[in-house]
Formats: sequence, structure tokens, C-alpha cells
Amino acid sequence: MSSELLDALTLLEKEKGISRDVIIEAIEAALVSAYRRNFNQAQNVRIDLNLGNGTMRVFARKEVVDEVFDPRLEISVEDAQKINPNYQVEDVVEMEVTPKDFGRIAAQTAKQVVTQRVREAERGIIYSEFIDREEDIMTGIVQRTDPKFIYVSLGKIEAILPANEQMPNERYQPHDRIKVFITKVEKTTKGPQIFVSRTHPGLLKRLFEIEVPEIYDGTVEIKSVAREAGDRSKISVHSDNEEVDPVGSCVGPKGTRVQAVVNELKGEKIDIVKWSSDPVVFVANALSPSKVLDVIVNEDDKATTVVVPDYQLSLAIGKRGQNARLAAKLTGWKIDIKSETDAREAGIFPRDETLLNFDNDGYENEDYENAADFDLQDDLLEGKE
Repeated sequence: MSSELLDALTLLEKEKGISRDVIIEAIEAALVSAYRRNFNQAQNVRIDLNLGNGTMRVFARKEVVDEVFDPRLEISVEDAQKINPNYQVEDVVEMEVTPKDFGRIAAQTAKQVVTQRVREAERGIIYSEFIDREEDIMTGIVQRTDPKFIYVSLGKIEAILPANEQMPNERYQPHDRIKVFITKVEKTTKGPQIFVSRTHPGLLKRLFEIEVPEIYDGTVEIKSVAREAGDRSKISVHSDNEEVDPVGSCVGPKGTRVQAVVNELKGEKIDIVKWSSDPVVFVANALSPSKVLDVIVNEDDKATTVVVPDYQLSLAIGKRGQNARLAAKLTGWKIDIKSETDAREAGIFPRDETLLNFDNDGYENEDYENAADFDLQDDLLEGKE
């Protein structure tokens, strides 16, 4: 048995990264439990495991006392000194109590411990690997589906894609290869559990990091993301390098970079706008492709009133209020959109100060050509998501 055990311990060290000392300590603890369980013994015992010759011996440990109350745990001074005259009170005497049939039980127990430790080690390795990949992107293969979850293989483990994290415009079939965003890694009694998403804004951000070298190396930074998965998203980008066009970097030659992200997200439209520390400029950019005449800022309520040309009102609001809603999410400011006529009647436009010449510098995946077909009374947004 010793050679088999030695081989198993060597294999565990090399392949699973489990220390031999850890395994031996676990086997000894398991043998103590097996001894007490199989031989109805309650005394303190120690296991001496000799891997060299394959022997396993059991030693009972008893404390030396003046008066014995529990012979299973204690031994009198007189009896202890018969074993060794040097024993004194409070010393611990060890006596071998190895049962004749203990070898078979020990071998079976050792096998169970090694198997259990291998399983625990594999789970620990997988957990350590994936806990560092939270909020990261991975490519997985759809394994199976049920009404609640899609199960996606990430190689060593199967991840869970809940129904509320699935894109409404996607249908998942076994063997489909998809990119997923790891939202949470949990340690459970059955091993690590990985939760992934296709709707998380982080997925969009990571996809751009993959496609745009300037984002990956830090030349261009994604400042914020607003996403309605499967339909439309907006991202704001910025670069400290004045010679770098952050929007153009994300779009790529002939739109190849942004189109690669759009293809991965099954046609989800993506607007890219330039970030600004000035909320007036940032809000105006975020409402692209609509033209903006003025942005009136209320710092206390973190709210803005945006004035747009009459003919641009429906474009600024967007289909079912989507453009304004995404702009509010992107900027973090409440946005109330008013037409030029309404703003003049309210006396808030034009203001005395010189108006900025808004450029709305950005990229729109598609024009909002059908925005005017929707009821504008229901589309007015005042910072509500």
C-alpha cells in the first residue's frame, strides 16, 4: 500500500498543487476518526503514519494524574512510572493500541481522504482562477438550456446565464459560442458557482477593450456606459492625448471596430460620444444625433433643461424616449427636453449670456429616422430611467 500511496501523493503534488504534508495531516486526522468509529474508542489517540514501510500505528495518549477519574484519558503516576520512571504529573504517556484489523480500515480511509482532498483542491483551484476574473469577459459554449437558465461551458466549469441576463433578441442553442461577462463567483458546498451575463454594461466595455487597442493600452478611456441590451447603447470616451480622436479610435477604419462589437451583440445599435467634464457639453453630446441649442444646468438637483430646435424634438427624445433615457444614464444628470418654442414661451431661452456652439461630436450607429412616429407627450423624460 505504501508505494501506491506515495505515488498518489506525488501525483497530487505535481498535478493538483496539493502539499504532501497537507494530505498526510488529513489522512492522520481521518484515521483517528476511523479508529474511534470502528472500535468504539473515545480516548485521545495519535496516528503514526510511516510512508517508508507502509505501517500505520495507533497510540493512545493519556495524561499522568495523581487520581484517575477516566481511565480512557488518564493514567496514575504509579502506572506511568512502571513504563518510564521519569514520568511526572501532567506528562502525557503514549501507548500503542493498534488493532489487528486496522490496516484494511486505514487503507480504505486513506483512499477516501485522498479522493476528497483531490476534489476539494480542484474546486479551490477553479474558484481561485475565476474569482480573479469577476467583471471580466470570457468565451463560452452553450451546453444546455432550461426555462430559467442557460448553462455555458467555460472550460473547467459550467457557468449559469440567468433568464434576466439574457438578451431579448437572442436565441441560444447547444454548441453556440458566445462571449459572456462574469458578474459573480460564489463558493458553495458543491464547489464554485459562476454567474454570467449578456446584458451587463460591462460586457460592452470589455468588448471595446478587445477591439480597440487605444482603450486596452489606456490612451482612450471609456468614461461611462448606458445600455438597453439588444436594442441600443451609448458610451462616452475620452483621451488626455489631444492628438488622439477617442470617438474615431472606437469606430475604427470604415467602422470595422464598432461593427465587430455590434455583430457580437447581434445588431445592438451603439452610439459613441465624446466625454466632457463640463455637464453642458457632455449632456449636449450625449443627446446626439439631435442638435442642441442650449443646456441649462441646476447643480443643486443635478438636473438639466435642454433646448432643441422644434423639428429636432422627437429626435432628441428618441423612440419611446430611448435617446433621452440613455443620455440621462450616460451622464448621470436628469434631462428635461424642451422645444425652442416652448423654451421661449417659458422665458428660459435665449439667455443673456452667449450660447455655446454645440458640435455634438460623436458616432451614431443609425439615425433615429422613425423617432417622430411616436407620441411625444409620453416620451418627455425628466431623468427617469
